[in-house]
Amino acid sequence: MTMTPPDLILHRALVTTLDRSNPAASAVAISGGKFVAVGRDEEVMRLAGPQTAIIDLQGRRVLPGLVDNHLHIIRGGLNFNMELRWDGVRSLADAMAMLKRQVAITPPPQWVRVVGGFTEHQFAEKRLPTIEELNAVAPDTPVLILHLYDRALLNGAGLRAVGYTKDTPEPPGGEITRDARGNPTGLLLAKPNAGILYATLAKGPKLPFDYQVNSTRHFMRELNRLGVTGAIDAGGGFQNYPEDYAVIQKLADEDQLTIRLAYNLFTQKPKGEKEDFLNWTKTSKYKQGDDYFRHNGAGEMLVFSAADFEDFRQPRPDMAPEMEGELDGVVRVLAENRWPWRLHATYDETISRALDVFERVNQDIPLEGLNWFFDHAETISDESIDRIAALGGGIAVQHRMAYQGEYFVERYGPGAAEATPPVARMLEKGIHVSAGTDATRVASYNPWISLAWLVTGKTVGGLRLYPQRNCLDRETALRMWTENVTWFSNEEGRKGRIQVGQLADLIVPDRDFFTCAESEIAGTTSLLTMIGGRVVYGAGDFASLDENPVPPAMPDWSPVRSFGGYAGWADATIQRQVATECSCAHGCGIHGHNHAAAWSSRLPVSDLKSFWGALGCACWAV
Repeated sequence: MTMTPPDLILHRALVTTLDRSNPAASAVAISGGKFVAVGRDEEVMRLAGPQTAIIDLQGRRVLPGLVDNHLHIIRGGLNFNMELRWDGVRSLADAMAMLKRQVAITPPPQWVRVVGGFTEHQFAEKRLPTIEELNAVAPDTPVLILHLYDRALLNGAGLRAVGYTKDTPEPPGGEITRDARGNPTGLLLAKPNAGILYATLAKGPKLPFDYQVNSTRHFMRELNRLGVTGAIDAGGGFQNYPEDYAVIQKLADEDQLTIRLAYNLFTQKPKGEKEDFLNWTKTSKYKQGDDYFRHNGAGEMLVFSAADFEDFRQPRPDMAPEMEGELDGVVRVLAENRWPWRLHATYDETISRALDVFERVNQDIPLEGLNWFFDHAETISDESIDRIAALGGGIAVQHRMAYQGEYFVERYGPGAAEATPPVARMLEKGIHVSAGTDATRVASYNPWISLAWLVTGKTVGGLRLYPQRNCLDRETALRMWTENVTWFSNEEGRKGRIQVGQLADLIVPDRDFFTCAESEIAGTTSLLTMIGGRVVYGAGDFASLDENPVPPAMPDWSPVRSFGGYAGWADATIQRQVATECSCAHGCGIHGHNHAAAWSSRLPVSDLKSFWGALGCACWAV
């Protein structure tokens, strides 16, 4: 039978397929959004017809698109354009310079928000700013700095904006620190309940609907730049369904999603969780949607009494005695309706109690065929891993230890940290296990930080947590971010590999993941990101192929216009070197993406001017 000529061929490449029957190739053909041929150049090029587009990859590595098993993308998208990202910034001095510049252009009554994705240990100074430093930079503009889920800093204007005073009562499980006179200092602590941090963030201004649409597109664009083509959304606090899903639904309806998204529903009602899930199982159907936007079950919050948080600065919390009864009620509703679930659980003590419930429910309502799983599981025991395997469940790990490893070691010692979480042991036992970020607040959304953590065993601050026996080889780490994730969204065989019949999601990273130095993995970006054979991000030699133009970030004072996302798209050193030449300061809408392309290509500073000029940046004083 003669094959219809494909829509697209990519050739002269080093293709890592993750297909064990065909592990390496040099060319792929794509039609109808799927791979139709994967093999040698001479085989695949023979399929080309007059209308077949051909891309020469010039010997570059090709990988399956990365899929994040735990990303708060819906919530993150609604807020991305309002947030100054310190993800990847290497010094507090540079971070504070970014903050000062953003304060200067942020109009009242807006805030400047740095909402997670970083740790003080990534800074050369190994500390956070002081309240006095924040007040000096921003005497009149509210500033909120969220550090992981352990604390937040508010300047004086921020305290006035949220209304915290001497008379404000202490929140349950949290602390508003006070001076000798009882006045709030601006430091908020989770002890260990992060409710005070959630509640304070919720007091800030929100973007109008159209701006949230724009913001979500920019967040997806940033993820595409880093090689992410899919994610499982884990819901989130103050993320109500269906109200807060209207933006992502609009983008799905208008075919503007550039991330394949499976979403879980997260209850917002302490003591009313069962009611939420009873209502949702009547109005929503598991797996409703399509390959771009589909329902994935319940969680990560099933009942608030089972939420053990992840603040290693605080002692491990004991779950309330009513946990089992409340969890039993919800899990029975889910099992009866054949909804899978995910459950946040940091500590083995929580996991073992939850497993008691799952095993009891399984006696009455078999869980076989439900792809349920635990999230995080940093201190899980071998016994609990075996119990999960026996029930047919899985474990979704995230790289929170890359950001909090120093705190864990401080509390529990380096020996306890050597297998926290025990990823290598999970894989040895044959359990379903995959990787993600838990971004945007407790860690960065950058997948390469997670891959570097899995391979090197190091935190972003440089602390070696894991001995080599607990680290993964690069192929195994990559599978954790690709084919392994598909079980968690019930999409096995649909994506995750470069294989005939699978969805044509792939990336061309700016360096060879398999041969670059371990120290270079974390700095990887994508030169070409494709979803269903469609280019959603292109940089460097592939910038002209980009089919995903995004309007300038809204509002016009958005930090995205000036700094973009991870590491500000161009680090502060490069910004200083070129600031006097480019009047747009690396962030005038589409030009910001062009600047990102130059940085991701690692061009020398001497070439930046001509490169950006060639891409159409008219702001250079040429």
